[in-house]
Amino acid sequence: MSRSAAPRRARRQRPRRLRARQRGVALLIAILLVALGTIIAAAVAYENAMTARRGIATFAFDESFLVAQGSEALAAYGLRQIYQNDQQNHTFYLGQGWDKPIGPFEVVPGVTLVASLEDLQSRFNVNNLVNTDGTPDPQQVAAFQALLESLGLEPKWAGYLIDWIDWNLLPSIPDGAEDSVYTGLDPQYRVANRYITSITELMALPGFGHDRYAALAPYITALPRSQATTLNVCTASGHVLDAYLGAGHEEFQDEDTLAKNRANSPGCFPTLQNYAAAFDPKAWNGGVPNQQPMRTKFGATTSYFRLTSFVTIGSTEFNLYSLLYQDAQQQMVRPIQRSFTPD
Repeated sequence: MSRSAAPRRARRQRPRRLRARQRGVALLIAILLVALGTIIAAAVAYENAMTARRGIATFAFDESFLVAQGSEALAAYGLRQIYQNDQQNHTFYLGQGWDKPIGPFEVVPGVTLVASLEDLQSRFNVNNLVNTDGTPDPQQVAAFQALLESLGLEPKWAGYLIDWIDWNLLPSIPDGAEDSVYTGLDPQYRVANRYITSITELMALPGFGHDRYAALAPYITALPRSQATTLNVCTASGHVLDAYLGAGHEEFQDEDTLAKNRANSPGCFPTLQNYAAAFDPKAWNGGVPNQQPMRTKFGATTSYFRLTSFVTIGSTEFNLYSLLYQDAQQQMVRPIQRSFTPD
């Protein structure tokens, strides 16, 4: 009796252990299924949140762009008013109101705008270094070299920039660089051989570097090469005004004094007549052989402005930089270029 009872008890205990093992496996599977479901649910929730966020960002971008276009229309209206109020000379100078930033003000609830205008013809137009026939303009080259020296930069960069713009393959003498220099760099590239559209192209000059660019950028611009892009002496910085007078001139280089004189002046300062007095009369009126009259390079009016629009919608910020062109004949102001960076 005792011998047969022991095996039966052993046989009865084996299924219990098997059932315990099965319950452990089932529990493990349940835990894995819960974890997998949690991961899937979290992934779906994240994707839904990102989709909603992308939708909000897209809507905010479109709304900001429309507000910035409204800023362009407002700037165009103001510029036309100034232009029409001076039908004879069309003079643009600091103190007329266009140079004062507007905002921040709330366009609609939750949407704010800050906008400002800058006269781009107050800067040195680097495209003026090369004439339309591909030859360097000696007067513009001399002025650019003087500007570089006044900022503590090497005048050799004038030659490098001329070779970047002109369409011949001969390096400028004594300083210049054509394809033979650029194809030896890593990575290799070639010169543009065309007028530049952004002053950031100066960063492509071999060895120019960010520090030189940061020092020079506030005084230069890249505008179309035409008679309409004369320097506006009423708004030009002191460094640029002195650069055209020649190396060593510091008549206007004190920016604080220049700003005070302009603030105290009822109109343009310096006037074209006062600025012309600093030049040799022959150079100003065209008495120097093989050189254009210096008076053709200056004016007191402006056709190109840069509008900076800064739009805030909640935590979203949007910048738009618009190049505005004012047509003197049609008296219309229109954007000809838009970008999300200033240069």
